[in-house]
Amino acid sequence: MRRAVFLGSAALALAAPMVLTAKPAPAPDFHAAVSAPGRSDEATKLDEGRKPEQVLAFEGLKTGDKAADIMAGNGYYTQIIARAVGPRGHVTAYNPEQFVKGDAKATADWAALMKQEHNVSYTIHPFEAFKAPAGAYDFVMIHLDYHDLYWESTKYGIKRIEPASFLKTLYAAVKPGGTVAVIDHVAAPGDTRATVEKYHRIDPETVKADFKAAGFVLDGSSDLLRNTTDDHTKLVFDPTVRGKTDRFVFRFRKPRG
Repeated sequence: MRRAVFLGSAALALAAPMVLTAKPAPAPDFHAAVSAPGRSDEATKLDEGRKPEQVLAFEGLKTGDKAADIMAGNGYYTQIIARAVGPRGHVTAYNPEQFVKGDAKATADWAALMKQEHNVSYTIHPFEAFKAPAGAYDFVMIHLDYHDLYWESTKYGIKRIEPASFLKTLYAAVKPGGTVAVIDHVAAPGDTRATVEKYHRIDPETVKADFKAAGFVLDGSSDLLRNTTDDHTKLVFDPTVRGKTDRFVFRFRKPRG
């Protein structure tokens, strides 16, 4: 009888579906990503003011993430993120062609970066025509450039665009549950386009409202880069504040359902 009960229980166990729980990806070694050899002196000099280890830990970047660095500039964050996500992850860096067109140094620097970090690809697009594959990214970085979506410049060929259009494309490109990190220079409330034109700063409340309207959820904010002594009426390139501006650090999330 006991044998029959045992056999019956075994049969039920075999028939029951197995539930496998995926292990969360391990946290990257952010210190190693920042401190390992191979980064330029120009980049490492910025670390003290930008605190990339703490910022990326707060933003929740994970090993193996497929990431995008939008308006990536010279690749400061691209390289660190590429090292952090590891060989199973990947970083696509995006730069508006108006920012890099005809810049021989930028072309050479990006070629060298991709030769060194094999999990990086580089895409140049018209400023007003950002495109990205749907559902491609676990993590997106927009570092000190979201305000430029409100900027116009005849000199640099920057046409007026609506941030909502950019965010619609971005929302589609982020995987459900994915993260968008936004770091930018704090501005006082006011006319956003006029403020960006004059100071290259943006009111944090404008950014929150834009992302909320696009469907993202504010998942966290940090005071890591706040500087209460910063004069918000100074251009961010003013030598007295450059590299020391008051900056907000936001973590937005695309809902899963």
